[in-house]
Amino acid sequence: MRRSRTLALAAAVATAALVVSGCSSSGKGSASPSGGSSGGSAATGADAATKGIVNVSDHKGGTVTYEMKGTPDSLDPGNTYYSYIYNFSRLYARPLTTFQPGAGKDGNKLVPDLASGMGQVSADGLTWTYHLRAGLKYDDGTAISSKDVKYAVERSNFAPKVNSNGPTYFNELLVDNATPYAGPYDDKSPDGLKSIETPDDTTVVFHLKHPFADFDYLVSAPQTAPVPQPKDDGAGYVKHIVSSGSYKFQSYEDGKGATLVPNTSWDASTDPLRKQLADKIVLKMNIDQATIDQDLIAGNAQVDLVGGGVDPQTQAKILTDPKLKAKTDNAYGGRLVYMAINSHQAPFDNVDCRKAVQLAIDKVAVQTAEGGPIRGQIASTVLPPDIPGQVAFDTYATPGQKGDAAKAKDALKACGHADGFKTVLTARTERKAEVAAATAIQSQLKAIGIDAEIQQFPQGKYFSDYAGVPNFINSKGVGLMMMQWGADWPTGYGFLQQIVDGRAIKDSGNSNLSQLNDPAVNKLIDDAATNTDQGAREKDYAQIDKLVMDDAVIVPLTDFKVFLYRSDSATNLASTPAFSGEYDYLNIGTNK
Repeated sequence: MRRSRTLALAAAVATAALVVSGCSSSGKGSASPSGGSSGGSAATGADAATKGIVNVSDHKGGTVTYEMKGTPDSLDPGNTYYSYIYNFSRLYARPLTTFQPGAGKDGNKLVPDLASGMGQVSADGLTWTYHLRAGLKYDDGTAISSKDVKYAVERSNFAPKVNSNGPTYFNELLVDNATPYAGPYDDKSPDGLKSIETPDDTTVVFHLKHPFADFDYLVSAPQTAPVPQPKDDGAGYVKHIVSSGSYKFQSYEDGKGATLVPNTSWDASTDPLRKQLADKIVLKMNIDQATIDQDLIAGNAQVDLVGGGVDPQTQAKILTDPKLKAKTDNAYGGRLVYMAINSHQAPFDNVDCRKAVQLAIDKVAVQTAEGGPIRGQIASTVLPPDIPGQVAFDTYATPGQKGDAAKAKDALKACGHADGFKTVLTARTERKAEVAAATAIQSQLKAIGIDAEIQQFPQGKYFSDYAGVPNFINSKGVGLMMMQWGADWPTGYGFLQQIVDGRAIKDSGNSNLSQLNDPAVNKLIDDAATNTDQGAREKDYAQIDKLVMDDAVIVPLTDFKVFLYRSDSATNLASTPAFSGEYDYLNIGTNK
């Protein structure tokens, strides 16, 4: 999941630390007026879009086509937690802050979006204030208000029965009300959530339980994109999203696709980031990955929305054709491919049974199943190497990283299951590489006596209905779950909190698939969140990593790399770490 979004900009984290210690950030952002960065490039060749913006163009017109395997969790900006929808939603939903279009360090730069500047923080670090840009309007011409930003946070973080897919950082960070807030669909008071104030139509103020250095990053989530309360009908809002971005919805059909057209109420003078190049943006869902690849190569599609990389057969074809390989980008995006072990499912409630799985895995075989080293290096830690604070170690080292069946069987004996047992392993149907990795793991576990039945579920419902629903996995004998994760923002907190903090476990849309609730881990997360010393925070994140590996609830497989094909018909392509190595979707146009 999500998502999610993956970054690695230590300098920006240092800036956040200064802010929390009392220095207000007053920057307006330094994105160029044309919406790009200074990293534009006329260069071609392999990995060109990891270094600069390729095929730079301000050409207007044409249709930009996005194709995707499967379906998203939701296009509703307040009900999503996939990186590619965080990326795509910025076309129609402007959060308070976002990431500057560009590749590499340019793409990692956090800048104001709906807000006129970065957050102003109080001396005690408990209050963050944002001012909206002047003249902002929705696609129907009505003015955007700070109250709409407040409402967007309320509906996305305090209505789990309606919007369950996204994270709940705001719910966890905002100061408690005297009376617990029931959410906007149940609480009919005119004031709503008291910990967010809107003293006027252009000011929004957040009151926190404790200082939080990463808050400017947090408000880059689409959950802060404004939603007018009168237009919100809960789960039905996805069918008629009101746009605050440069594009608006012309049509939407659940499970099939959507068409976006220019938002005529969008004013470029209020938006230094977006260009509004295409006459139309078409999103097609449920397209086979091999077909997407063919369409990209033929120029009939401009973007693979999911951004997970080409099909294995297409990869083999590209790697043997120098002309095709020259149009590819291979980049890390701070993502970890791993298998979560359900610590609440017997016999995995015994740490030795979890250790048996850790020791049995042949990570070289799993890497091969995923597409080889070009799709990721073998991992042994939860934190990827491009997240500040990561320290390399290997708690469950095996010869050549190919597993150790003898030690694994010893661990099974220690947990009282010398003869093995049965369990269920889940994977996402549309992700062929994920299913292939699960199949390799199934064989490896079989060799030590663990019979793992693979069950596949659609990616669009994987977290809302299946792997992300503790009651479902606990009742269906699910012990193992395939997973891929990218940081919500470029810090240890942004990577770790949602997947290892016991207080982040949700009834649906859960990302802590292991259901880990280790008090020592939770305390270190809190210590890091409130510490204004960046170095001390990073030491905490490294310690959390080691504790989680001691708990043996996550099996790191590979530090994922994307392998994307660059369509000749697309302009302004930049592979950005801000969105897990995907292309930045904000200003892609077409020369067709």
